[in-house]
Amino acid sequence: MRRRLPELLLAASIAGATLIAAGCGGGVQGTYSDPSGAFVLVLKSGGQATFAFAGQTAACTYVVNSQTVNLTCEGDAGTTTLTLQSDGTLTGPPGTFMPPLKKK
Repeated sequence: MRRRLPELLLAASIAGATLIAAGCGGGVQGTYSDPSGAFVLVLKSGGQATFAFAGQTAACTYVVNSQTVNLTCEGDAGTTTLTLQSDGTLTGPPGTFMPPLKKK
């Protein structure tokens, strides 16, 4: 039994970390948009998302990492990092034209 105790503790730790990570991701799920509605980001369960701008919609995936959401959309050259602000809005990378997106 003593030999299996470290294995059980490791398994419990991994399971707990997985649940915490899943819970954190769930906190950002929802629909975000700017006041004009030109930008609309929908973060769904399972890391799936859609991003719409000026009538064009793209399928995306996302990963939550602490206070950031890393968004990767089809046809995009890379990952866009959005920052979760204390008021619940998501802001784009500095120097971009993306306005803050507020959760509806």
